[in-house]
Amino acid sequence: MRQDCKFFESRSYPNGDTVRKCDLDLAPEAPWRCPDDCAKYEPRLVDVNWKHGTLVTPATPSEPKGLGEDDSIAALLDEAEDIVNAVGPQVMAEVEAEQAAADDRFWSRLKRRFGR
Repeated sequence: MRQDCKFFESRSYPNGDTVRKCDLDLAPEAPWRCPDDCAKYEPRLVDVNWKHGTLVTPATPSEPKGLGEDDSIAALLDEAEDIVNAVGPQVMAEVEAEQAAADDRFWSRLKRRFGR
């Protein structure tokens, strides 16, 4: 991926996993490649001529065999993304229900304590 693109993002987690992605979701073969002719490519201007210390983006993982030869890898990644996105509303509804229940418990305890 083009690490010098304004829309490139990388995030590392404590367990060692790293997410490398396009913030515009225009890289179907992420984390390995951006499209060669991406119309939205913009060079990152904020850190031009900066010298980076030890906190640099980890190396890109090795490309799987056959990457770019057909659309099967991009299709697989899109399918996985669709699965995750389909679960999103359900997870949000569960979190909101838990928060509402916690709020209800808080207010009922407060009413009992102050007798209102």
